[in-house]
Amino acid sequence: MEPAVLGGKLASGLITPLLKKLFVPDAPGAGLVDRPVRLSSLVSFKGEKRTLTEKDVHKLAAHLVARAVDSPGEAPFPLDEQPAVADALARRLLALGDLDMDDVQAVRLGHRDLARQLEDGAPAPAGLSTDARYFLGNATEWACLQILEFFTRRSTFVARTLVEQTRTQAELIARVDELIARSPRPGSQDRTFERRYLPYIAERHNHITIYGIDLRDSPDRWPLEVAYLSLEATATEERRLPDEHPGAAFSVQLPAEEALSTHDRVLLRGDAGSGKTTLVQWLAVTAARDGDRIPYVLPLRTLIRAGQLPSPAAFLSSTGCPHTPPEGWTERVLIAGRALVLVDGLDEIPSADRHRTRDWLQSLIQAFPGNHWLLTSRPTAVRPDWLAGEGFRELTLTPMRRPEVKTFVERWHTAAQAPEYEGPLLDSLRTKRDLARLATNPLMCGLICALHRERRGYLPTGRKELYDAALTMLLARRDRERGMGALEGAELGEEAKLEILQRLAYALVLSGRTEMDRETAEGIVERCLPAVAGQGDAGTVLRDLLLRSGLLRQPADGIVDFVHRTFQDYLGARYAVEEGHLDVLTSHAGDTQWEDVIRLAVAHARPRERVVLLRQLLARDEPRLTLLALACLEHATALDPGVRAEVEERAGALIPPRTTEDALALADAGPLVLELLPAPDGLTDEEARAVAVTASVLGTGEPDGALAVLRRFRGHPSLGVRRQLAGTWDRFDAREYAVEVLDRLRRDDDLFLRCSTREQLEALRLMRPWHGLTIEGSVSPAEIIDAVGDPDAVTVLGLERNLGLQVLDGLLAFRSLNTLLLQDCPVVRSLDPLSELPLTELTFNGILEAAGLRNLRGLTRLSLDQVLPSPHLRAHLPLDARLEYLHLGRYTLASTDLSDLDQWSTLTTLSLGRPDGAMTAGDWQHVGRLPALRNLVLNTSLDRYAVEEMPVIPSVETLRLPAQDATWDQLRTLASRLPGLRTVIFKTYGLKIPLDSYAALFRAAEVTDDRR
Repeated sequence: MEPAVLGGKLASGLITPLLKKLFVPDAPGAGLVDRPVRLSSLVSFKGEKRTLTEKDVHKLAAHLVARAVDSPGEAPFPLDEQPAVADALARRLLALGDLDMDDVQAVRLGHRDLARQLEDGAPAPAGLSTDARYFLGNATEWACLQILEFFTRRSTFVARTLVEQTRTQAELIARVDELIARSPRPGSQDRTFERRYLPYIAERHNHITIYGIDLRDSPDRWPLEVAYLSLEATATEERRLPDEHPGAAFSVQLPAEEALSTHDRVLLRGDAGSGKTTLVQWLAVTAARDGDRIPYVLPLRTLIRAGQLPSPAAFLSSTGCPHTPPEGWTERVLIAGRALVLVDGLDEIPSADRHRTRDWLQSLIQAFPGNHWLLTSRPTAVRPDWLAGEGFRELTLTPMRRPEVKTFVERWHTAAQAPEYEGPLLDSLRTKRDLARLATNPLMCGLICALHRERRGYLPTGRKELYDAALTMLLARRDRERGMGALEGAELGEEAKLEILQRLAYALVLSGRTEMDRETAEGIVERCLPAVAGQGDAGTVLRDLLLRSGLLRQPADGIVDFVHRTFQDYLGARYAVEEGHLDVLTSHAGDTQWEDVIRLAVAHARPRERVVLLRQLLARDEPRLTLLALACLEHATALDPGVRAEVEERAGALIPPRTTEDALALADAGPLVLELLPAPDGLTDEEARAVAVTASVLGTGEPDGALAVLRRFRGHPSLGVRRQLAGTWDRFDAREYAVEVLDRLRRDDDLFLRCSTREQLEALRLMRPWHGLTIEGSVSPAEIIDAVGDPDAVTVLGLERNLGLQVLDGLLAFRSLNTLLLQDCPVVRSLDPLSELPLTELTFNGILEAAGLRNLRGLTRLSLDQVLPSPHLRAHLPLDARLEYLHLGRYTLASTDLSDLDQWSTLTTLSLGRPDGAMTAGDWQHVGRLPALRNLVLNTSLDRYAVEEMPVIPSVETLRLPAQDATWDQLRTLASRLPGLRTVIFKTYGLKIPLDSYAALFRAAEVTDDRR
């Protein structure tokens, strides 16, 4: 490879002045002598004419290397090797003074051979990587090329004999310089393109349309950072200590824009208008500006039109990006794991195409691991865990709560420059229940704000009335009040426009799509024109609707769709009812894409038509359709009382719910369910908990009604019910919920309260002391003490995701603390201060240092998932502690062995995490030597534990293990190795397992399942 690979910043114009310092200046005269000029007399760091020291030569070499690596593209070698490379180059330059040759011989030798002479004359560099050695060789050759050029230009050089060589040398240098200028380093084309692509993405997606602010003199597009509202996403997770304590499922909340911060594959669900696409835009803009990942925004409804979902090479062209990337660029980004792939709108394509989309995603993920993937969809478009097999975590955008609605209204009026309407609208949202129920997502909030401003403070009530008013505003009043007429040749009234729009909407609903070809749309308009009063041909009318209606748009050339799916469903439902297509509606009731259409059809229908629709839904005798009928009652303002009673009676089979799954399904029917939920009297504990779950879920959209339900259960004795009430704090106003519910709960040692926000921490002051607390986030011990008021009352404390906690001295104020959990507190330096507390139980993972653990002699229960510096447990765990329970997590098992287990002869329960490798017979021998062992907990697949190596351990009476991936042979082996078993508990995580078959294997034991 030529020396030109060093890059454009090491061209001859820069290196020659630097290398010239290595040689003494020319003496006067032509130097036309017979005696040769030895190199040792020319260098400036030897002899009587010394002007440079060896230290100066090293500085010069370091400067040369720094110039070489300071160029666009990928570094030629790891940057931490730069000092060693500079040192090696300096030693080679110093070897010039030791060469036994003259300048003429050096020139004749050539730059490559001269470089080899210098390499042989200098100490061999040690420890350099292959890339660094390759760079050093090229740098030496390039320096020698410049040195020889310097010799040929000296006045004392025998020019007559070397004129030709001088000319050749100069020509070679010029060509190399030209090559450097024309041949950028590999990868620089990619970097150059990304410097154009990322700003384009940031600019293209850095705006959103807020409904209504384009009325009169306001623009219709606003910068994303001005209008963006951070919403929350939820995921149901199990939260419990890794031991025998009973646990419960809680709804974990996080800002939606952080969906990919802890998991690289996310399926994000959200209702129509909930902000899914806006979130995709936000993620794309922030990634493009940060530059840490390359975003690709891929709307499925656009991609599916081409029939074949795009390969990586077509990502940009398929979405209309005007920039053409270097060949293979997208694949290189994906191979490097630098991509953020944002696939938007799974619900906006037909169900037949969704499986094809999953296969497409799966093939991309398998081919290009390490990237981040986000897929958005409506909640019911696909079944739960639809992408679990591909490693996707499911999150759901939560409806906007009152604080978020308030923030949205404030930002909307600031953007619209209408502050005088902000206060009255907020008052209306607080006092009008029907209106507040509609303001649960950005779309509806935007419509309400626009209508409120447009109507100067008057607002309609009810969902249908709101849409009717919005359509009137968009189709007629806006242009009229702005003094704008229709396009030339297009004259249509509001009703005529509605007729055309609803036919377009119905055609899309029937096809299961959200967009159509413009040619198809023109055909529908043309067939409709004879039936409506107006002027203009189909093309002109459609263009007028696209430009002026505010409902239709053209997202790409030749494509037409509605600005939002909600308008499509509303207008399609209206047309279906007008045309008497009730059978068509109910025949599609099993398709989740038709749910909103059917609900809105009930709103449009006359009373007798509502009876037909609801009875046909009930006739299917399916739970989901019964709940759909129940949800339709919200829109049936006038309905036969007998039909209403029949729907509510059928729903009685679903109310009260019996399980968490039933409760979540029931909540999908909407806030009307709150009026039907029973009081706790007469309910079983399981039913009472399920009712509380339903009310909790509905609390995000209907906090007042949900709070009224939950208040009835605050005195319930069941721990499961009280845990549910404590775990749903995040869905309500922190202070109000603390006073109305949490402070009234009966406290005991197994009821814990989680504080995830500053508002919740402040609300602790309003309640009686809690014995068990979990504080999430970077909160100092002093702040916790200030909030709880009486630290002596706290006996159980959990600190999670605390990134600022370094020392634990502040916890000494909790003088009654007997249980401590440190989860994801990565800068904690020592556990030693805990020795002054009466701790009997400690759980921790991932702290900076576990020093001081040996001093916690009072522990009886210890759970750790921590890399330990010594392979011997006795070097870290307290030897004289009478441990009864010990959990060793994956990282502990990876860094230690089990040879010291017999040091804790009091152990009755041993819990083992997931070993990185299979356990050995020796490991199991150490387990078998525990004299008091009664309970064994295995937390992952039995393949990891090599149970065939287990000796007979007769003392074990209780076994807890996962049901998944357990073969019959492995279970038989366990039964034979643990003959004293009395109880076997299979952890099923909600799955059904054949308990009777398992009981046949463990004949002397009671076999149960734990579905949490």
